[in-house]
Amino acid sequence: MERRELLKLIATATGTALFAGNVLAYTDVPAVPLSDTLFNEKDVASLNEMGEVIIPQTDTPGAKAANVGATMAVLVTDCYTPLLQKTFLDGIKKISSLSQSRFNKQFVQLTKQERETLFNDLDVEAKAANLANGVYQGVETGKPSQWEPGTDEPTPHYFTLLKQLTLYCFFTSQVGATKVLRYVAIPGRYDGAFPYKKGDKAWAT
Repeated sequence: MERRELLKLIATATGTALFAGNVLAYTDVPAVPLSDTLFNEKDVASLNEMGEVIIPQTDTPGAKAANVGATMAVLVTDCYTPLLQKTFLDGIKKISSLSQSRFNKQFVQLTKQERETLFNDLDVEAKAANLANGVYQGVETGKPSQWEPGTDEPTPHYFTLLKQLTLYCFFTSQVGATKVLRYVAIPGRYDGAFPYKKGDKAWAT
């Protein structure tokens, strides 16, 4: 899947362009230790569980199989401004508190149906909040200065950030690119008449 197509998918799924700072330039870097991020192992496990609600395992792997939580930890730390980091981190805490107040359970203890109910409600809330605050159009590559401390620019809803990161981390992961999308290593020969059947998976590039 080309990045342009991925950006379109994210915009369609969340109602906004990708709010990600310089995440699009974040490729081919050495592994980042979790200790160098704003997150710990428990946080990553929670993010994986949340991501699995957004991209569940079916006949193909889900978000947890791609370990999206670990990638989110790095991207939020390295690519988000402090204000967006705060929005994201406070949002994760908010999801935990909502789990307790609505179901009297921690998020990881919620049933599949309870998780889906909570996230469906948050998805509706997020799109309405972004629209009301005028952040629904966004900027594809983000503007790091747009949400620096001291700005009065409204930030995207925290669930929008979670959903966008889940989609981005999954479809740029090895699991997403090779197990969900069709993948052919480059270089390879050009075939302008490659057969296509309706319902075939998109290509990863």
